[in-house]
Amino acid sequence: MSMQEKNYTVEERFIRYVQIDTTADPNSTSFPSSMKQKDLGKVLLKELQEMELEEVEMDEWGYVFATIPSNSATKDLPTICFCSHMDTAPDCSGTDVKPLIHRNYSGEPIVLPDDKNQVITTEKHVYLKEKIGDDIITASGLTLLGADDKAGIAIIMDFAHYIVNNPQIVHGPIRILFTPDEEVGRGVEHLDMKKLNADYGYTLDGAKRGEIEDESFSADAVKVTIHGISAHPGYAKNKMVNAVKIASEFITALPKDKWSPETTQDREGFVHPMSIEGGLEKATITFIIRDHITENLMEFENRLESILKMVMEQYNGAVYEFEVSEQYRNMKEVLRSVPFVANYAIQAMEKAGIVAKPTIIRGGTDGSRLSFMGLPCPNIFTGEMAIHSKHEYVSIQDMQRSVDTLVELVQIWEKHN
Repeated sequence: MSMQEKNYTVEERFIRYVQIDTTADPNSTSFPSSMKQKDLGKVLLKELQEMELEEVEMDEWGYVFATIPSNSATKDLPTICFCSHMDTAPDCSGTDVKPLIHRNYSGEPIVLPDDKNQVITTEKHVYLKEKIGDDIITASGLTLLGADDKAGIAIIMDFAHYIVNNPQIVHGPIRILFTPDEEVGRGVEHLDMKKLNADYGYTLDGAKRGEIEDESFSADAVKVTIHGISAHPGYAKNKMVNAVKIASEFITALPKDKWSPETTQDREGFVHPMSIEGGLEKATITFIIRDHITENLMEFENRLESILKMVMEQYNGAVYEFEVSEQYRNMKEVLRSVPFVANYAIQAMEKAGIVAKPTIIRGGTDGSRLSFMGLPCPNIFTGEMAIHSKHEYVSIQDMQRSVDTLVELVQIWEKHN
């Protein structure tokens, strides 16, 4: 049976998965950051067991594992891992998601029924113009959809379903991994790589059809703490130093026409203030620092601190702390030594009749960190678009074509090893 003749299950799986609230909590110290992520994990666990996969497990941290054993006569084939994350971004509500299917999309504006001010148009979402005639899934206007990354999960699950029901597809050993907390930068924090036991991997967390991403940002976080001097406001002359005012002036001093997410594109990096909180005596500002060239991160951080020092000089008695922590590094630093990993994915797309589009990520995936943990791991498209917003959408046909890609990909790996 060809993929064109198969009955895909990706649509029904996706509709089911997005209705399970898995919003990550960036303020939590637990892992997963929200225990409701395990609700989806339990569903996936049951479905994987029903497929009769091997080594099906959800561990204490919420990672879901499964194995599709090799059916190839070739010995010692590499184990290939397919990975997606279960959590959704905290930027937009993921509670009570109501997925809506817009069959044979006409190109007209999509007015979301639960908030008619939310209108998805081809003018705002250029890729949607290419999806006319596809079946489009959106949320109802009050939440994100959760295609990031439940589209990836549904694709991997449909792929697994197809593989186990079509033993004529010859492949090597396959590992499946679903992770929590990718959206808050902690997705592989507790992952047992020995338990995963894979040689190469692919995350299913990309966007447009045909995209294969083997280059990500490198990323640091910066926490700035400003300590002012408290005094009674009625008797504060020449005594009070207000940390909130210093923090506000510091943010105002940042460049307006460059150096920020809203003014950069392609391989340009940025410095992005994420939060500010505090009071008279103490104020804290958190930043994320991003660039495709790792060495540029230190340049950004040094400049950021120099701006802070310039502001602080005007406030006698105030002091600051400037803390930098590494988040992840550009996966290209690892993948350039194993170019065949991305090249096989390109070949698989071409074999499935898809125009491959190698591109970069202005962000990171679990694959960024996995690559540096010993699992070279580029990112494959899922169709997820307008992520982290109420306008999030996905094409069912894009998800199906991603399933096709994985089926071709495991066969390519078997033939080349």
